[in-house]
Amino acid sequence: MNPIQGTTILITGGAGFVGSTTADQLIEAGAAEVRVLDNFIRGNLRNVEKARSTGRLVVIEGDVRDRDLVDSSIAGVDYVFHEAALRITRCAEAPREAVEVLIDGMSNVLESSVRHKVKKIVAASSASVYGNPSYLPMDEAHPFNNRTLYGAGKIANEQMLRSYYEMFRLPYVAFRYFNIYGPRMDIDGVYTEVLIRWLDAIEAGQQPKIFGDGSQSMDFVFIEDVARANLAGLVSDTTDEVFNVGRGVQTTLNELCHLLLKVTGSSLQPEYLPARKVNNVQARRAAIDKAQKMLGFTAQVDLASGLEALIQWREAARSELTAGGVR
Repeated sequence: MNPIQGTTILITGGAGFVGSTTADQLIEAGAAEVRVLDNFIRGNLRNVEKARSTGRLVVIEGDVRDRDLVDSSIAGVDYVFHEAALRITRCAEAPREAVEVLIDGMSNVLESSVRHKVKKIVAASSASVYGNPSYLPMDEAHPFNNRTLYGAGKIANEQMLRSYYEMFRLPYVAFRYFNIYGPRMDIDGVYTEVLIRWLDAIEAGQQPKIFGDGSQSMDFVFIEDVARANLAGLVSDTTDEVFNVGRGVQTTLNELCHLLLKVTGSSLQPEYLPARKVNNVQARRAAIDKAQKMLGFTAQVDLASGLEALIQWREAARSELTAGGVR
């Protein structure tokens, strides 16, 4: 039996990178109605055009800080995916707004989910909660070494979910996403934006710039795999748990740059420049055993294949923008 078939589901931040890809997979899995709540600051209508063309996706323009709108959006749904957030850089620029979106927004979602008897919440957390690693790979028991407001908000979100489960038995799972990339990606992401910057340089015939020695590492996970993890969390009987979502593979900036040059067929070589600032997180690699064991989830897309898909999307998106399209 397909537990998604015939259900009504809300995705906050549903026109964004992760939310819209999750919406596509929910529609494919047979959801009767997918509601997308988005303020379109980071989200884009282009991202949900495919799903909306089925007649089963409803766009609700608004903000998770709007308690009444969140409540009316959740009324009548079976499940909620809470993906809405500010990017990490915006949290640093506007701390009050960050608290309102991350904390008040989550509070609105939780209160309405209890009121309307939502069956389960799948919530976006982040590897940012770990900060600089005490050990690698980082498992879910790794200490919170976070030093960002964004990460603090995500830690608070996890604790709020846990509290609401204790108080109201509201089922949930939370996912600590690692470095997500792929079609529809946020070009301003503090970590993964290096991909976009390098692609721009390569296309212009310029050397991609690496600031520092290129030893900083990340755990890149393809967007379709992240959406698959979201769905795996939804259909599982597991509740009151957090999971890493990554490939469990550590990739340095040097390795990433050379792979990108190879995939694009470029003969350019990277240009090394002095490090601009000390990055708090020097290494990331997810321990993926827990999600494998409890959800049956393993990321499937290797980095080279994912980069090829990213490049194809960029070319198609550029052509669409040149021709003129939706916002």
